[in-house]
Amino acid sequence: MSLTSAPSDLSDLCDYAFEWALVDVETSGLVPRRDRVLSVAVVTLGPDGEQTGELSTLLDPGCDPGPVHVHGLTAERLRGAPAFGQVAERIGALLEGRVLVAHNAQFDYDFLAHEFARAGLRLPVARRLCTLALNRRIDPPTDDLKLGTLAAHYGVPRLKAHDALDDTRVLAGVLRASLRAAAGLDLPLPLVACPPRQDPRFAPKPPKTPCAFRNPGRLTPGGPLVQGMKVAVTGETGTARADLMLRGVAAGLNMMGSVSRHTSALVTNEPSGGSAKARRARAEGVPVIDESVFLRLLGDVRPGTPHEGAAVPEPVPPSHPVVVALEPVQYPHPAPPTPQAVPVEGPPPVGGPEPAQGPAPAPEPATALSPGLSAVPTPRQPAAGEAAGPKPGTKRSAKPRGPLTGRRVLVLGGTHPDAVAARTRVVELGGAAAINLSAGVTDVVVLDGGRSDRRLARITALLLPVHDAAWLVAPVVTEAAGAGEGRAAAHVLPRGGVVDLPLPKGRGPADRWTVTASWAQQTACEIDVVAFVLDEDEQVSFDEDFVFYGAPENPGGTVRLLSDGPTEQTVSVDLATLAPSARKVVVAAAIDGSPAFGDVGALHIVSGPGAGAAALAQATLDAATTERTMLLAEIYRRGGSWRLRAVGQGYDHDLGALARGYGVDVTD
Repeated sequence: MSLTSAPSDLSDLCDYAFEWALVDVETSGLVPRRDRVLSVAVVTLGPDGEQTGELSTLLDPGCDPGPVHVHGLTAERLRGAPAFGQVAERIGALLEGRVLVAHNAQFDYDFLAHEFARAGLRLPVARRLCTLALNRRIDPPTDDLKLGTLAAHYGVPRLKAHDALDDTRVLAGVLRASLRAAAGLDLPLPLVACPPRQDPRFAPKPPKTPCAFRNPGRLTPGGPLVQGMKVAVTGETGTARADLMLRGVAAGLNMMGSVSRHTSALVTNEPSGGSAKARRARAEGVPVIDESVFLRLLGDVRPGTPHEGAAVPEPVPPSHPVVVALEPVQYPHPAPPTPQAVPVEGPPPVGGPEPAQGPAPAPEPATALSPGLSAVPTPRQPAAGEAAGPKPGTKRSAKPRGPLTGRRVLVLGGTHPDAVAARTRVVELGGAAAINLSAGVTDVVVLDGGRSDRRLARITALLLPVHDAAWLVAPVVTEAAGAGEGRAAAHVLPRGGVVDLPLPKGRGPADRWTVTASWAQQTACEIDVVAFVLDEDEQVSFDEDFVFYGAPENPGGTVRLLSDGPTEQTVSVDLATLAPSARKVVVAAAIDGSPAFGDVGALHIVSGPGAGAAALAQATLDAATTERTMLLAEIYRRGGSWRLRAVGQGYDHDLGALARGYGVDVTD
């Protein structure tokens, strides 16, 4: 299908008629709560796509302008420019009553929110539209979805990259063409509601310092404390509780806020007391010592094993002031899913050690097959000690080759097991399984009941090949016009598939690895994507390492949640600056309310290096039935490299139970 550039007049697109405010900001860095806006441009468009207003100004941030080689805005050039507060009301007047539009819109929105908060003003934005998210839905045949790439694809001239006003004018052309392409596919716009953010208290807390040492295990009777031991304190103490915690941290201990099965020792003067920590310690068999013993053992804490890459702090005298992070209660975590080996030449990848306890993974649902289809056999789990395979940086999952290689197949209708079986067969044949209609769809398979799908009329108008279930037994492919043209193919991972990630080179946008989850655009229930930053015990180090809608960034800013639309959310991870104690980032999804993932259907994940970059891997996860939470993906360390695993493991319990399993102190 053709998605060529369209005229600026959009008056015929009644369903896409909004007052628009297109925004671009150049900034001194990437963290809105810390960095400042250096220049801002706003272009307003009417519902017909015609420009109605424009504002562009440099700003004096009152700080170092940051990466001048990127934006070209030197301190000398910004000297004499107004402060943001001096132009905030003019900017607000252009935003009022309009949908804010930007490419990677949450970035621009968050920077404006912080700047308006600093100025003591309300950011007058009720909804926003991300043209990056919109084009992920459209799926044009481009190598990536960066603004310059889309401008070239849609025929929009670009004069000067990283110039706020020129980027905004380019954005206007991309928006017009994207709206016309969306109309051609009958796609709903991924509009995001924007809660008021005039209060600076929504900014994340300052970073906490994780313990630099690995947990050596529990304190042995009569044995010494070892750096990295997880120690909790409960009850009345002769020494101030804060001082005990500070002295423990200064000695290299991991002072915890509560007790879990990974706790090395509990310090209490009332071992038979009724506190929650004491009860949990007795239930888990955690060693209990009193305050006097703890103080004595602090005088001779043995050296621990540093986390790989951790900077070991110099010993600090107990009286020296130390900043301490109190850590949350920890509970047994859910057992990670059994990894499935990825088809590669040579030995498959090897996962880390399985946890000693925890609930068993949910059983796989039975997949009833359509006539003529057969289930894909589950590859075996690799045994411990098998060779790790290719060296870091190589792709761990060989691209499957088959008759559907390079094809994207949309399945309509069928019972849930039938649809699961059909999408599984698509992947077995080398194709990618689509869950929404887009410009990248090359084929459509219609199962029982699929003829009533409202998208079929649009599919017919687009002249896409339509097949019945029998086609998947031995598909005969007719090349669609423009199918796959100019597109960089991402690895299609099966459930449990693993791929190596490129090693991070330093702090920058390319090192922010993203995992984007999307689901059917007709989904009525709310789905929340969340992330957990875990240590070697599969536990968070503190509650703030649970990233979700109410806390969309962890303290260090290394993991962020981006809301790209009602049926699409992204987790962004800065691999270069994750603490050495962070061994894994788990991306999960949870349904708010009574529906289950069997009612929702498939979730699609795409992973790549930074917003708009070409995707490295994709997977369709749809085996869930009664589950309300699902582990979607893991980004984890393996030696000196990072890997991504497509998980697809579901649980019947809710998000609160999942969070508690990873050690988050959740109050119902």
